[in-house]
Amino acid sequence: MKTWFVTGGTPGGFGIAYAEAALDNGDQVAVTTRRPDELHSWARRYGDRVLILPMDVTDTEAVEQAVRAAEDRFGGIDVLVNNAGRGWFGSIEGMADADVRRMFELNFFAVLSVIRAALPGMRARGSGWIITMSSVAGLRGIEGFGYYSAAKFALEAITEVLRGEVAPLGIQVLAVEPGAFRTRAYAGFADEAVAETIPAYLPMLEQVRAAMIDQDGKQPGDPQRGVQAVIAAMAQATPPHRLVLGSDGFDTAVATLERNLDDIRACEALSRGADFPAA
Repeated sequence: MKTWFVTGGTPGGFGIAYAEAALDNGDQVAVTTRRPDELHSWARRYGDRVLILPMDVTDTEAVEQAVRAAEDRFGGIDVLVNNAGRGWFGSIEGMADADVRRMFELNFFAVLSVIRAALPGMRARGSGWIITMSSVAGLRGIEGFGYYSAAKFALEAITEVLRGEVAPLGIQVLAVEPGAFRTRAYAGFADEAVAETIPAYLPMLEQVRAAMIDQDGKQPGDPQRGVQAVIAAMAQATPPHRLVLGSDGFDTAVATLERNLDDIRACEALSRGADFPAA
């Protein structure tokens, strides 16, 4: 029986999809959430295999306490799923500095806090999985979500380096990059007006907001199927370093990487010409 530690336990989201998949496999799960009352009735059906932990992922002390509580209850954490996060939209030039910092606190620094809290136990046991929910926006920057994309790009770099650092310790790391999935992630846009300080960007942001509202409930990705894909990837003899989820995400990722490669190769002579002349 494995123990999972899942952040961002919101009904209808990836967090609960991970928890349910683990529980259906006979494992036990600690789920963190800012609103524990939403999960009590859900958790009852699983008895003592579920531990609901009230936690704000941006509170480092609370993160450390939650990880210790899960370890004390279940004896250790085998699989960490960094799922908590959300996006705000706004222009690069006009987004308020406080919102930019809040974006990185939740989508980047909070993830680091959870990883750092869970790693000592994994190192001591010489095993473990770290699953970080990134985004296709971590491979291709999305207009209107520049700072969200930046946070996800940063997660991609941290995940890549962490993978190499902990592999000799028996710990495996996977970046998961979903496209558009039918969670509650888009639901808040209908109630969230465009807040932009520079009028020139308002038309672009209004289009972004309208698109998110229109897609809500119509996203092609199924969170349950997405989680099953992650579990299948973990079970492979040679697990992937990253897993793009959803057909739209896959097509976007491949097109972006191919376009970037074409762009780099088109300037090969300029790139190589920046070296000192060969002796």
